Amino acid sequence: MTALAALLSKGFNLADKIFPDAAFSVADAGGLIKAAGVSPSADSVEGLEALLASIRTESELSLFGRVSLKWDFIRLLRNAQRIEDAHVANPALAAAPIKAPLIILGLPRSGTSFLHTLMAEDPGNQVPRNWQMIYPAPRPAGFNPDGDKRVINVDKQLDLFNGLAPGFRDLHPIYADSPQECSEITSHVFQSLRFDSTHRVPSYFEWLERRGHDDAFVFHKKFLQFLQNGSPARWVLKCPDHTFTLDAILRIYPDARFVILHRDPLAVLGSVAHRTQVLRRPFLRGIDAGEIGAQVAARWTQGANLLLEFDQREDVPASRKLHMQYEEFTAAPLAAMERIYTHFGEELTQTASQAMERVIQAKPRGGYGRHAPYRLEAFKLSVPALQSAFRPYVLQYCQAAQ
Repeated sequence: MTALAALLSKGFNLADKIFPDAAFSVADAGGLIKAAGVSPSADSVEGLEALLASIRTESELSLFGRVSLKWDFIRLLRNAQRIEDAHVANPALAAAPIKAPLIILGLPRSGTSFLHTLMAEDPGNQVPRNWQMIYPAPRPAGFNPDGDKRVINVDKQLDLFNGLAPGFRDLHPIYADSPQECSEITSHVFQSLRFDSTHRVPSYFEWLERRGHDDAFVFHKKFLQFLQNGSPARWVLKCPDHTFTLDAILRIYPDARFVILHRDPLAVLGSVAHRTQVLRRPFLRGIDAGEIGAQVAARWTQGANLLLEFDQREDVPASRKLHMQYEEFTAAPLAAMERIYTHFGEELTQTASQAMERVIQAKPRGGYGRHAPYRLEAFKLSVPALQSAFRPYVLQYCQAAQ
């Protein structure tokens, strides 16, 4: 969403110069690739074509949706080419390993972003940052975001997007130097569940499910190697969508470690549906709340079942997994951090814990405000049906918190 807001920071006059016909149709893949001046992989082209076909037939774009889509896709193509070119120019990038990344899993709105934010305060960890998705570049030790033009520019873009999508920052309080989700990385090769948040793309979603995510995570690894710039790093990664890509993740990162946060799904589904609605409003016309509710419920019922299956995987022993209740984490975040570091045999240094404590004091609960729960009925969701669908997950993971 950061990238899409960037267009606004240039003003619509610039948009009019680039796209003088206000009624232009969604471009084809070849036109976008030519405009970007790049040579993407066949896998990336396949994803772009599938996504564009889905958007043409299934999304009713607003004017801003049309303009921002072209701008965003050209940006993704150019960034991906930059990563590939950097690897060709410097083979040492690929030689530096991505060793035992720590991956945060959980249903949306389960504290995963707050945990990622605290992990980012440890100088010994690396996380992908929002501004690095727009301007891919390493973030060196001692980096000062307050004086960096790229960071300042992306913060302005986020402010503008919050104005375009009122309530966005209340739902997801992020800034340019905040940690970013991995779906933004895989979007560079057009094989990402990110596009389903801002557009209505059911056929693309089905295509991606059939195809799998291996190619996306091959690029994901190249992106992280580019960011760490030849030096090994201790990566901490987060994205609720990782629940659906675990096979690919474990093929690319076979030694990955996992923290899994759990929260009662009925406490979060209304918020997830509302966030999807807020994110789609700038880009689409004719948003159907009931359709969003059905999509969110089906998707995260599947996600909850996948987390149950993941717990039984023999190739990921208990030593590489830590389950934690949302209530435990939010009640005593620093104690939870101690537990995580101890479980994985890492040292939580005084420097890191003090930095985390400052964030906890400044932004309790990660900066998320308290509000009345979003009504499930507004999205045509049945509480009894949801209770039945999520019963196995709740019995396994959420009973202790009730």
